[in-house]
Amino acid sequence: MTTALDLLALGPDFTRNPYPVYADLRARGPVHRVVVPEGAEAWLVVGYEAGRAALADPRLSKVWGNAAPSLKAMRVSAGLSLLSSDPPVHTRLRRTVAREFTTRRVSAMAPRVREIVADLVGTMAAKPSRRADLVESLAFPLPMTVICELLGVPFLDRAAFRGWSNDVVAATAEHTRMDAAAALKDYLVGLISAKRDRRGEDLLSALIHTADEDGDQLSAEELLGMAWVLLVAGHETTVNLISNGVLALLTHPEQLAALRADPDGLLDGAVEEILRYDGPVETPTYRFTVEPVEIGGTVIPGDGRLVLIAIADADRDPARFPDPDRFDIRRDARGHIAFGHGIHYCVGAPLARLEARIALRGLLDAFPNLALDANPAELQWRGGVMMRGPRQLPVRW
Repeated sequence: MTTALDLLALGPDFTRNPYPVYADLRARGPVHRVVVPEGAEAWLVVGYEAGRAALADPRLSKVWGNAAPSLKAMRVSAGLSLLSSDPPVHTRLRRTVAREFTTRRVSAMAPRVREIVADLVGTMAAKPSRRADLVESLAFPLPMTVICELLGVPFLDRAAFRGWSNDVVAATAEHTRMDAAAALKDYLVGLISAKRDRRGEDLLSALIHTADEDGDQLSAEELLGMAWVLLVAGHETTVNLISNGVLALLTHPEQLAALRADPDGLLDGAVEEILRYDGPVETPTYRFTVEPVEIGGTVIPGDGRLVLIAIADADRDPARFPDPDRFDIRRDARGHIAFGHGIHYCVGAPLARLEARIALRGLLDAFPNLALDANPAELQWRGGVMMRGPRQLPVRW
């Protein structure tokens, strides 16, 4: 048996640009043994067809109870959530929030999102230096404000929360991840307690106080898990979507010029191509085998092995997207799996798309000569193999 590939040993070049490594693996087959940056061994699935099938395979469980004992120390999420459950529990949990993220409900949020973007862009424009970190100035505060308002938690300590959240999803040191997870869990327990005492017309209040049509309410563990997912996943992915999108446009001036010339006609497609070309999630949250799984002639044992699906590689597979390393906002990027596939398809995808469209339009309208204020090769990228995005994105105008 071949030696597992240590992803951490590949260094910062892999973190900055993992696509060539994934492409090389894909050329050899759809499944490979790797050691993830957190130190555990995993089975990595590459390629579009294999990845899409694995995302919907019921033999790959999201339940931590099905993980091999050696993996359980890696768990950093709290409570029972959409990202740590299988049907029928997952079905019930998803039903409680899915109605909040329908296309119609999300479209009604557009005016408020435009207000937030206008305020953030206005603050940027007032800087005498005509320079800013786009992550700090727009990509982070926009989705953070939106999800906090949706949940009804405007008093969230965003600086502390951002640090914990970033460490939970991107830190490779176990003690850092665990400390951040413990702090975040304590914070969310307090948040839920405060919301019980101050009920509002918001999503978190509804989750706490409203029963479903069968009279079933979320348990304390489920409430904690739902708050965790909505607050962490509800902003982390969109931060990276906006950051990666602006970076792609600023490093492809002909595409940026085309978008400026026809924003009404090209903006929706540009967002889809950004998601395909350099999406916010490199590999989704963990899955564990509950029985042997054969992929492309390789059998992954069925005793709780960790399986990672390289979404980033699937959307760069030339068998699905011709000339996949070319960024082309006119491409038909439909069918990408940046938001996943199957029952775990991202429930917040409509909101992420809306925020990205409005943020990009507001940014381009306000700054006709927006430019990158750093060498792209010197940008620092977030660690780990889950979230993909730059830590800072210096821009000037």
